[in-house]
Amino acid sequence: MGIASAAACLLVWLSLGVGIIGKDGDPANLMYFGVLAIGVVGAVVARFRAPGMARALIATALAQALAAAIALFAGLGLPYSGPAEILLLNGFFIALFGAAAWLFRRAGSRA
Repeated sequence: MGIASAAACLLVWLSLGVGIIGKDGDPANLMYFGVLAIGVVGAVVARFRAPGMARALIATALAQALAAAIALFAGLGLPYSGPAEILLLNGFFIALFGAAAWLFRRAGSRA
């Protein structure tokens, strides 16, 4: 739970404070609140149980990848955020959400 919570807090901080896509205040960063909404709704539906949390975090990672794909294909963030920066930052969050999903999956298989 710690990895998922830290990733969510860091995602909010970066998207609001610095701007993952473009500069600070770029409306494209609002996509990341949709990513977090998917995670929160998934966690509530799963009742915070490990197998459901694993699925919710996989959906969150996929939503993160979709936000990155939209930003890249639409050319959002230019000239402030290039494609490499967008891929690197989003890949970092995809890895965090994926690691948390893997840990929840392992926890669910032991219960």
